[in-house]
Amino acid sequence: MRAGKRKNHGQTQARTTPEGRTHAGAAVTMPAPRAEAVAGGGVEAAVIERPPVAPLPRAVPLGVCPPPLIVPQQTRPLDEQWATWILDNSLRRCTPQSMLATVTQAGIDPAQANAFINNLPLNPMYRAAERMRDKYDRFARVMHNVQAVHESAPDYTHVEKRSRVSREEFLERYVRGCRPVVLTDMARDWPAMQRWSFAEFKRRYGSMTVQVQAGRESDADFEVNKVKHRRDTNFAAFLDRVSTSGVTNDEYLTANNELLRRPEFMGLLDEVGPLPDICDQSMLKRAASLWIGPAGTRTPLHHDTLMLLHTQIVGRKRWRFVSPLSGPHLYNEIDVYSPVDFENLDLQRFPDAAKVKVLDVVVEPGETMFLPLAWWHQVTSLDKCISLSFTNMDFPNTFDFGHNTAMK
Repeated sequence: MRAGKRKNHGQTQARTTPEGRTHAGAAVTMPAPRAEAVAGGGVEAAVIERPPVAPLPRAVPLGVCPPPLIVPQQTRPLDEQWATWILDNSLRRCTPQSMLATVTQAGIDPAQANAFINNLPLNPMYRAAERMRDKYDRFARVMHNVQAVHESAPDYTHVEKRSRVSREEFLERYVRGCRPVVLTDMARDWPAMQRWSFAEFKRRYGSMTVQVQAGRESDADFEVNKVKHRRDTNFAAFLDRVSTSGVTNDEYLTANNELLRRPEFMGLLDEVGPLPDICDQSMLKRAASLWIGPAGTRTPLHHDTLMLLHTQIVGRKRWRFVSPLSGPHLYNEIDVYSPVDFENLDLQRFPDAAKVKVLDVVVEPGETMFLPLAWWHQVTSLDKCISLSFTNMDFPNTFDFGHNTAMK
């Protein structure tokens, strides 16, 4: 979760949105066009709009002969978008027949499409792309096999809940061992556990203006497009909406809104602590983020670029984790984000997601989730929540992922 890149929990790019894929050997079904973030743009990424295309039929599965080509009475030339689609699917080892069937049914000139497909092996740039694909596939197989060894442990999918964990054990078992864990006693003596509430925040800060993420329900890529969803609002009015809105993902105060960087709110951090000896207390004000939202707020599947701790002050959150070694199965084509949604898993678009094992845990008020490096995670609020995330570890916690943005 960004401390939650496209963070919010734990947070975009001219790269196409991850497309739905079928099993190898069949063409990928192209989804409806939509706005996409431009690669390399970071949090200020521009937005481009795909030209509309005709809806596509389902792809032909492996082992099934493609249906007869029914050429529309009016065809159009092969354009750049469809040429790119053919390139992508060819590199995924889809059959020429299934690709030709799909583009023909979409109204593309079959003779032109067929010539393009047949000439691909003669193109030196395509052959270079094949070599890069094969190199990627070798790395992915290594990761898959190492992950299979980890998954052979009988308790692999269990997320431990622990108390009184020593610094030495924490570093060895969870940091270097790269495993999530819930620490049940870290926040036990924090003044925040008794003082922080919706009513108390409203009493102390209700007249102030705060920035939140709003209008998220209307945007399937709300996390990637988070900059567009920033809105200023009265804090008391926001807290009232959170308390009365029921289950919704439409409005959320997240780490990206950086509330605790404002001097008038920094006093809240005087009520956090003592912190354990895995943290540097002096760095807290530069490394902490506040989260406030109703039941139903969610952070989509992504990985962070650092390790963090996330404490529930009010309410519960459900965390789902996937190992970094399973990344090749998560269709990660934009920055640190995956389009896979484990609450509404679409195996037709993302069949490889069936290959991953998901760790699932509910974090209760007073408990702290440790997010190890690069673990994929998806987070859902089960109640209206107040949470605090922080990254002020006293061990190395800066890493190079080659991204322009970082989840917090």
